[in-house]
Amino acid sequence: MQNNNEITKTLSAHHVSLSYSEGQIINRMQLAIPAKKLTVILGPNGCGKSSLLKMLSRIKHPDEGCILLGEENILKMNSKTLARELALLVQKPELPEGIEVIELVSRGRYPHQKMWQQWSLDDETAVQEALIATGLTELIHRPVASLSGGQQQQVWLAMVLAQKSNILMLDEPTSFLDIRAQLLVMNFCLSLRDQGKTLVMVLHDINQAFRYADNIIMMHEGKIVAEGKPEDLANPDIIHTVYGVNTTIITDPESQTLMIIPKKDPSIEPLYSFS
Repeated sequence: MQNNNEITKTLSAHHVSLSYSEGQIINRMQLAIPAKKLTVILGPNGCGKSSLLKMLSRIKHPDEGCILLGEENILKMNSKTLARELALLVQKPELPEGIEVIELVSRGRYPHQKMWQQWSLDDETAVQEALIATGLTELIHRPVASLSGGQQQQVWLAMVLAQKSNILMLDEPTSFLDIRAQLLVMNFCLSLRDQGKTLVMVLHDINQAFRYADNIIMMHEGKIVAEGKPEDLANPDIIHTVYGVNTTIITDPESQTLMIIPKKDPSIEPLYSFS
């Protein structure tokens, strides 16, 4: 378990841009991810959320600018060294055929493997701690493909947890999950933050973000429109700029966090009616 007093390097982007064949998706962006907090990236489809996450984790290389971990450019870091600092869970990761829970979780230890020592007591301890933390100890010999969507997501989370990285990046970790599985994943992420981990995730559910995040980044057309605490961003004008919808802000009676309620808007009614 991580010591909350342990120094965590800050992940930051400096004037980064990224383009695909269809055009530029990120435009000279600057940001710094708060350490030991849960940051959520929000924005409409195609605004560059997942692309930003991929740049921050070196899956994509910026056309210009740089991503720093502490003072070091991540493009110049050794792959295993970077993986020990930063773990990424992509949306809908490809599942190896026939793989069991214990095998997949153990893959999280790859960055720690040495040529002369392929498996150590530290590796075994990290895997067992990850299995216990995610409640998977009774399922270790089950094929991952035989599990429910929520259980599969827990296995992937256990894998990145076993990696023992200080920074965890998750691309839409609650997509395609039922409400109970979503709660399990998000509450688990809160527990990781409380242990001193830095989490960065892309979400589509704006109210989930406002309920769980310490810090929110709102994107539109490849740029950051607003960033800050949820209570500072719960502004109908900001939300309209990002999503193009009019909203009302209320307080969730259960969590006491803010909720974003879309107003009825004739401009986004169906273009056709069906009899």
